[in-house]
Amino acid sequence: EGWRRAMDISAFSFVDAGKRASHLMPNGGSMVTLTYLGSERVVPSYNVMGVAKAALEASTRYMARDLGPRDIRVNALSAGPMRTLAMAGISGGKALMRTGREWSMMKQDTKMEGVAGAALYLLSDLGFSCTGETLHVDAGFHAVAVPSMDDDD
Repeated sequence: EGWRRAMDISAFSFVDAGKRASHLMPNGGSMVTLTYLGSERVVPSYNVMGVAKAALEASTRYMARDLGPRDIRVNALSAGPMRTLAMAGISGGKALMRTGREWSMMKQDTKMEGVAGAALYLLSDLGFSCTGETLHVDAGFHAVAVPSMDDDD
């Protein structure tokens, strides 16, 4: 049941909302969703959400193909670890935050302002030729090989 709920909330809801929103965009437009690196790599304690985020990213690419002829762009932002309510619910979240900061290329936490700026770029005319993409906004963490993390806080 938990797997089905994760898929509904993390993947299908974007497909359904996108289908409905596309009818409100007769002159084209842009849609953005949020994902996480757990879709590409095993992240301790992320479990079924990693599978759901992988489905969300695949759905983003298929939606981009389906809606592209109508001049509607569809992209995803893969934000790094941030202090959010969602992070508070992940066992080992503090260790994940520490690792994200220590191993990122910029040696900093992912900032909400950076994620918001990336979203504005993709939603604006500046992101005109971008569709079907997953843009990592994580201070370079996604590109670094990371040792195994403990599940302990």
